[in-house]
Amino acid sequence: MTGIEIGLSVFLALLAVVFFVMSFLQFANKGYCFNNAYIYASKEERETMDKKPYYKQSGIVFLLLGAADLFTLAAVIFHAMKLIGISSGIVAATVVYAIISSAKINKDDHK
Repeated sequence: MTGIEIGLSVFLALLAVVFFVMSFLQFANKGYCFNNAYIYASKEERETMDKKPYYKQSGIVFLLLGAADLFTLAAVIFHAMKLIGISSGIVAATVVYAIISSAKINKDDHK
């Protein structure tokens, strides 16, 4: 491995750890809720909203991003660029999940 590959591998490994730690914290409903609905809500709305579905959604997103990052890391380490396709597929699925789950959360909130 070249120095650039080693540096990139270390960066990707650390990024995966960060994603998985953030996912764990979101699933545990701890820390800041990294969700647009929460971020853009007013202070009054934040105090009254049920944050649990937003934490869950963010936890799943960070978990999927961590998995995608691990596939990218494996692609770098093993020079298997086909793994980038899997990583890209996971990222695309994450975007689709975020859109669908946001719509479902909004639908449930307006019942």
